[in-house]
Amino acid sequence: MTMTTRARLTGVLAGAVALALASAAAAEVKLPDNMAWTAYGTGSSGHAHAVAIGKAFKEKYGVNLRVLPGKNDISRLRPLQTGKVDAVANGVGTYFAQEGVFGFDKPDWGPQPLRLILSAKGKAGLMVGVAADIGVKEMKDLKGKRVAWVKSAPALNHNVTAMLAFAGLTWDDVEKVEFAGFGASWEGMTNNQVDAAFAITVSGSTKAVAASPRGLLWPALPYGDTEGWKRMTALAPYFTKNMVSSGTNVPKSGIEGMAYPYPILTVRADMSADTARNLTTALIESYDLYKDGAPGAAGWALDNQTYEWAVPYHDGAIAALHAAGRWTDAMQAHNDALVARQKVLIDTWTAYTKGAPSDEAAFVAGWGKARVAALEAAGMDPVIR
Repeated sequence: MTMTTRARLTGVLAGAVALALASAAAAEVKLPDNMAWTAYGTGSSGHAHAVAIGKAFKEKYGVNLRVLPGKNDISRLRPLQTGKVDAVANGVGTYFAQEGVFGFDKPDWGPQPLRLILSAKGKAGLMVGVAADIGVKEMKDLKGKRVAWVKSAPALNHNVTAMLAFAGLTWDDVEKVEFAGFGASWEGMTNNQVDAAFAITVSGSTKAVAASPRGLLWPALPYGDTEGWKRMTALAPYFTKNMVSSGTNVPKSGIEGMAYPYPILTVRADMSADTARNLTTALIESYDLYKDGAPGAAGWALDNQTYEWAVPYHDGAIAALHAAGRWTDAMQAHNDALVARQKVLIDTWTAYTKGAPSDEAAFVAGWGKARVAALEAAGMDPVIR
């Protein structure tokens, strides 16, 4: 059976499951009395959103939601991998975990079978913030400046790599300053240990820098710079243009910038369809209770969802979206292709690890080659090589 035929059959079956579940999506929401999510550290937008949602869930459904802060992608996703939490309010690290790259290529990881529930995307931007006292106005001005690198946080670091590429720069053109976590990188800005760091513009961590003598600004990514955008999206195809009009020190006129969904509520593929459907429905039904509970939380509205992104939605989430009149055949076809991509990655990992070298460096290098070869053989773009 060809990959195309398998994908089509997968699509038919997934669509049937989603439609069957959709008929039940309007039923009373039933969630466990106690749930646990991981999220970015306290002070981050992702953590604030999760706390606001937890408050809404408690009020509307009597659910006790415990939000556990994690310094980086590995520490946020490990509890999900081991089944110790129900979900992760994550960033683009979800994509890297699916792909088995940037820290997820180690022997105890590999490509993860992850699914989306819902995500947030609004007027905020995901940008490189810069201390206003160093004379930087454009991304190219970062040459020679101190830029934050967060340990074990490939989502943050790869984003900065791509945004440096916008200006024709690499990490060799700047001074890399390492920090243990996202919050520490922004404290480093306040303490004059570093000049630039990545964040969502509504993150609470940005406020201290803006209020400090250093000040804060966000260099634009001008839409007219087609070559810059081409260089940037070649490294990060999940970036999309977003006129940024919300956040710390964002001018009323807005900034030509970018965003991708964040936070992204991520679950394991083996979460039951009923639980995923109920969780999605709960997020939809309780929206009015949490939309003003944290900066940018209004981005969870159904109108703000990125329905055709880089990681597939859970069948249960699709059922709830069907019931809400928000899911189309084109979205299903896109989702089926993403599920097929995950299968190629996971099957390749399973085969590779049977005879993989014990040396970790050799293991990672060998997996990288096997991954690219398998995706190309399946007619899929490896994106990260």
